[in-house]
Amino acid sequence: MKKTKYLFTLLTCLFVHLSGAQNKPNIVLINVDDMGWKDVSYMGSKFYETPNIDDLASQGIIFLNGYAASANCAPSRACLMSGQWTPRHGVYTVGPSNRGKVEDRKLIPTENTWYLSKDFEIIPQVLQKNGYTTCHAGKWHVDDDPTGFGFDYNYGGGKNGHPISYYPPYKNVKSLEEEGDMYLTDLLTKKSIGFIEEAEKPFFLYFSTYAIHTPINPVRSLIPKYRAKEKDGGHKNVNYATMIENLDRNIGLLIESLKEKGVYENTLIIFTSDNGGLHGITDQKPLRAGKGSYYEGGIREPFFFVWPNKLKKPRTSDVQITNMDIYPTILAAAGIKDHQGNLDGDDLLPVLKSKNKKLERTLFWHFPIYLQAYVMKGFVPEHRDPLFRTRPGSAMRKGNWKLHYYFEDKGIELYDLANDLGEQNNIASQHPEVVKELMAELEQWWKETNAPIPTELNPKYQPQSK
Repeated sequence: MKKTKYLFTLLTCLFVHLSGAQNKPNIVLINVDDMGWKDVSYMGSKFYETPNIDDLASQGIIFLNGYAASANCAPSRACLMSGQWTPRHGVYTVGPSNRGKVEDRKLIPTENTWYLSKDFEIIPQVLQKNGYTTCHAGKWHVDDDPTGFGFDYNYGGGKNGHPISYYPPYKNVKSLEEEGDMYLTDLLTKKSIGFIEEAEKPFFLYFSTYAIHTPINPVRSLIPKYRAKEKDGGHKNVNYATMIENLDRNIGLLIESLKEKGVYENTLIIFTSDNGGLHGITDQKPLRAGKGSYYEGGIREPFFFVWPNKLKKPRTSDVQITNMDIYPTILAAAGIKDHQGNLDGDDLLPVLKSKNKKLERTLFWHFPIYLQAYVMKGFVPEHRDPLFRTRPGSAMRKGNWKLHYYFEDKGIELYDLANDLGEQNNIASQHPEVVKELMAELEQWWKETNAPIPTELNPKYQPQSK
């Protein structure tokens, strides 16, 4: 009798465990590389075509004020995966911090941390510990190997920030065996679909294709279509447009695979980009500048959430969110409550489910280093100066106020984004009380995050070179 009771209890526990695992949502995180705020047609582009992305977005919650936590690749991805501000992990850029000509740099920049420390417990690790099977496909860029950070499978991820070519041989895209002449984005999608088809447990797929980062290798079959198409302002690069359409087609195939397996209704899908589009190849007007800049064009992204079984009222939202919110939102969606680390983002489920229509907080960006500008034919820079996309400084957004602060000259710019989305009219001198309030909050944030502030003068600096 005791054995029968024990067996019944054991089977009941096993059933509850398996039922709980089956009820956990699958999670697909799509993080596009270098896709700007207006590089999708649902945000207004008339040249780029993204029907699959548009259709997916129409089924969820589109955030018009969605941000990356940094303006370039590696730090943005480190923030997303760790859920923490840049001063906490120290990844500020790609490579060294002393970029640009030495004689143009007034300050000695803060030393950059090239890769994310193993001290951080990131999204796939927490999910893996809680019964998920995890897969990374595409660009990783925060250390050598995603499998050391909680991924069961890795297709193409390493420390490299881009392929040498999207056509074989990809050369520096490791852990991915080439298949004929297959375009890299197509192959990563094929591997991802294979993972979805075979996954038996709840799964987490980080679909982080290298596209649409440089090199701008066109999808050859699409070139005639875009050569014949009418250009739309700064959206005119034929080769880039073919890469966007190819990415969109692959995202459509990915979503179709979820439906064919019967798991689409129980899958949380998150779509965003790691930073703004590369200015000169594409354009984000009315937003100013692009990748590498902390004006809106460098950090505001296409950003939406789809969860058919939970989010039943598709809509747009003006709530200001950041890619650091993805971590706590995934934890909440998966019912994981035992995470011990510090998270700087917020759980967005109350906003997604319309329980909260506001999320009042201040967003910060910190960049205590230099990032040089680049020269491109026909390109008119929209940065603060022609030598650097960003000089050492911080930026913050509170409500509709956007403040930029620069360490070299203590320069301050203040914009009212409600009336000046393009950040063209610096109104700092007209609102000293606002500047005072925001600067006090920024200084407090520096203290709380132990943000490094560069102050040491560069002895090789030559002011006349500016």
